[in-house]
Amino acid sequence: MQTQANQLNAIIQTENLSKTVPTSEGPLHILSSVELIINPGESIAIIGASGSGKSTLLSLLAGLDTPSTGSIMIKGHSLTEMNEDGRADIRNQYIGFVFQSFQLLPGLTALENVMLPLELAGDKLAKKSARALLDRVGLIKRLTHYPNQLSGGEQQRVALARAFVTEPTILFADEPTGNLDSNTGEHIIDLLFQLNQEQQTTLVLVTHDPALASRCGRTIKLEAGEIV
Repeated sequence: MQTQANQLNAIIQTENLSKTVPTSEGPLHILSSVELIINPGESIAIIGASGSGKSTLLSLLAGLDTPSTGSIMIKGHSLTEMNEDGRADIRNQYIGFVFQSFQLLPGLTALENVMLPLELAGDKLAKKSARALLDRVGLIKRLTHYPNQLSGGEQQRVALARAFVTEPTILFADEPTGNLDSNTGEHIIDLLFQLNQEQQTTLVLVTHDPALASRCGRTIKLEAGEIV
């Protein structure tokens, strides 16, 4: 009965999720039969050795990639039955993403990078909201700076602000502290969880960092593409 209740409440659910890609040496099985139920407001760390399938799983859950078999449900919507436009609509409605490599647009200032998702959604208060969130992450004096004028930690704070500015239902983070020194990474972790708690976002992150994983409510370990 508990499992059935969790399925009804799930914000993310996968069944028999697999990903296989062809190689010159034959099929490479990246993920095999992954079954997941993630409920609203949970914080989940996905851990495992390099090559275990962590980033692939995150990309599938976010609709950035498609599985070989199985299904993915996001808030009751079947990603696996949608085309790319449909998946893009789901991402725009519900999902924020933080990348290890920041993925800021080099030709836009910090303010413009954070404004962008709001402007694409037609939000007339994009500038005000972006300024407020950059102030929240301590970058009010860096609004007009371009990414190459910012440190790694500052770029990741801009990326966090951009991810949270749309108040996403789900935030996916792929090694969000992977390119940062330990002190800067600790500050980014604090910011990530502060913003997550303020907005009651469901957080799903991939990490090699035990300190980051320990902050999450639940840990999922992958080995050779399977949950263990």
